[in-house]
Amino acid sequence: MSFSNPIIEAGVAGLCDLYADRAVTPVEACEAYLSRIDRLDGALGAYVFVDREGALAAAHESAERWRNGAALSLLDGQPIAVKANIAVEGLPWHAGIGAYRDRIAGADASAVARLREGGAVILGVLNMSEGGFGGSMDNPWFGRTHNPWLHDHIPGSSSGGGAAAVAAGLCAAALGTDTLGSVRGPSALSGVFGHKPTLGLIPTDGVVGLSWTLDHVGVHGRSADDCARLLAGASGAETELAEEISQPAVLATLREAPIGALQWAGVEVEWEVMDAYQTTLDAARAAGLTVEPVVLEDYDFADRSQLFLLCAAEAMVEHAEMLAEDPKGFSAAFRARLALGMDKTAADLAAAYRELAVAAESVRAQLCGFTGLLMPATPVATRPFEAEHPAMTQFTALANVLGLPATVFPVGLDQRGRPLAAQALAWEDDTALGLARLLGRNLGAPPSFHG
Repeated sequence: MSFSNPIIEAGVAGLCDLYADRAVTPVEACEAYLSRIDRLDGALGAYVFVDREGALAAAHESAERWRNGAALSLLDGQPIAVKANIAVEGLPWHAGIGAYRDRIAGADASAVARLREGGAVILGVLNMSEGGFGGSMDNPWFGRTHNPWLHDHIPGSSSGGGAAAVAAGLCAAALGTDTLGSVRGPSALSGVFGHKPTLGLIPTDGVVGLSWTLDHVGVHGRSADDCARLLAGASGAETELAEEISQPAVLATLREAPIGALQWAGVEVEWEVMDAYQTTLDAARAAGLTVEPVVLEDYDFADRSQLFLLCAAEAMVEHAEMLAEDPKGFSAAFRARLALGMDKTAADLAAAYRELAVAAESVRAQLCGFTGLLMPATPVATRPFEAEHPAMTQFTALANVLGLPATVFPVGLDQRGRPLAAQALAWEDDTALGLARLLGRNLGAPPSFHG
């Protein structure tokens, strides 16, 4: 099912073509998205703040540039939304934490500044899990974000607002953050594409951090091409590199070396997810790729205790001052997660850093002969809010440990209408995105959001 409005259906790449052909103006696109937000987000809960006045002003400026043949970039006039832990000047910047509820960003994060330099239109600020640390997108301070495909199901965390907004057609694409999979997990559960770039490609200044060791700024889009264009704009890379990463790799490049197919132990995977993964491997072979099984020694997919320790310890540093000033502005559940970093010794923390560094070196050596690695995105598909929520980071966290790019891509819906996804990890961003474009499917509009 498609979005009934061609502006919404177009996504980032399509809108750029519509602007160039003068079939649609950035003002018309902005108004279309704002109208959908007004009409549909009350039930979805993706946004915590909509900047109607600022978005329309930016759209009018973009429309003038397109009229004069002076568009600033492929993102000029694109309606983008931003996760609440990424600073947008003049807008709320609370990272989903009650203690920061009234904080207004005094300046743009570098990623946002670079999008604005390219002419992007910032629609508003997106809901997230409290502090970006776990949770089901049932934020105790800012409310629940629902899954667009199944209203009573989780959209994934912690960048669930971004994934839900993109899936529902409430923005053309979105910026999020990914520490252990917080862009890719929600993208998988909500049926959109999600990309975590190479470590440092998108700067993290102006981001309320969870773990400076593992944090990345990532992107959500309805296609691999949309993700690539947003990635190029947010990275602010030199022109040559920006052009390279704004286009996913082509099939000939992907065939240059074998693709790894992850084999693992210790992680229970839902049969629908496993079936989708096997179908993805079959599609890769049918496309002419050489696919070889890979067992990664020295990396335990089932044990994330060291990763959680790093997140807790580094997040405690991030929030120590506000925790002392306003402890009641942090939920009991979030404080309990942060306490993990206080219960261990300095030697425990040092051992965690060393263990992860050793594992990363080993995994890199084992993958050196491969173009990329295919694996599931999450061990299970979306679950009801009231159900038990197993951890979703077993397969996504590896890319954060390695600092390598990874893209989650939808591959279909199961019999219950739940989105199913797979994931590609690679050495280069355009390679991961190329695998996603080759093997992924645009699922179209969720039934409640096609109109």
